[in-house]
Amino acid sequence: MKVTVVGAGAVGASCAEYIAIKNFASEVTLIDIKEGFAEGKAMDLMQCASLNGFDTKITGVTNDYSKTAGSDVAVITSGIPRKPGMTREELIGINAGIVKSVSENLIKYSPNVIIIVVSNPMDTMAYLAHKATGLPKNRIIGMGGALDSARFKFRLAEALGCPASDVDGMVIGGHSDTGMVPLIGKAARNSVKVSEFLSEERMQQVVEDTKVGGATLTKLLGTSAWYAPGAAVSAMVQAIALDSQKMFPCSALLEGEFGLNDISIGVPCIIGKNGIEKIVEIELSDAEIAKIKESAEGVKKTNALLD
Repeated sequence: MKVTVVGAGAVGASCAEYIAIKNFASEVTLIDIKEGFAEGKAMDLMQCASLNGFDTKITGVTNDYSKTAGSDVAVITSGIPRKPGMTREELIGINAGIVKSVSENLIKYSPNVIIIVVSNPMDTMAYLAHKATGLPKNRIIGMGGALDSARFKFRLAEALGCPASDVDGMVIGGHSDTGMVPLIGKAARNSVKVSEFLSEERMQQVVEDTKVGGATLTKLLGTSAWYAPGAAVSAMVQAIALDSQKMFPCSALLEGEFGLNDISIGVPCIIGKNGIEKIVEIELSDAEIAKIKESAEGVKKTNALLD
């Protein structure tokens, strides 16, 4: 399998590193507009190969999409990162042009590629990629829900005082501080609902901490996080490569599912060799339905800025 990662910054490089270490891809191509940057990152990562025991070949290229030809999966991380005090929505003016151009270039050289969108505002950028390329809905996936759910599980494990491997939880809705819908009522520790262990107040604190997970890190780091986003992407790429039929909440183009139309937003999806194999319409409470519809309205307002 060949994977292209567009953008060799912190998220893109982390994504390439995790994919290589997992050793399921034959080749990873890093591409960036900055002269020599992707080449340098690729060389640095390849010098880890003997130390970390991987055989994946990592190459870097400056703005030459012909070198991405034959990619099975492409990850779009390019765009400006979020700065302290900046919302994901404020990024749209610059990042929309970047994502549109990148998507079209990827399709030109890899017509069968599956695209994973990371660039923010992620749901709107995934929607834009659909409109710009006309690809079938299963072949464009927004990463956000996988990352948000990992952050949710971290907060749950923290509250429970247990390993993250004990915890299961999911975040649907928009990938934004106000749009996330952490499904706290369905969260569990080894199949036992977390409400058996935590007070209502503590569970609500977990929800609120999850929703501002990205903003919290941006404030601490001075820029967007990169380790967990890179890991989230690599897990999705691995599910495609291995056809594992793994369920991730991710941004998918909806056509009536959950009562929503013409919008990319986070919902549970089965991921396999064809990208999104199935959108899973889980049963939601009235309160959860109201929250996802409210989240969708926020995403649509951001989408309207594309015009």
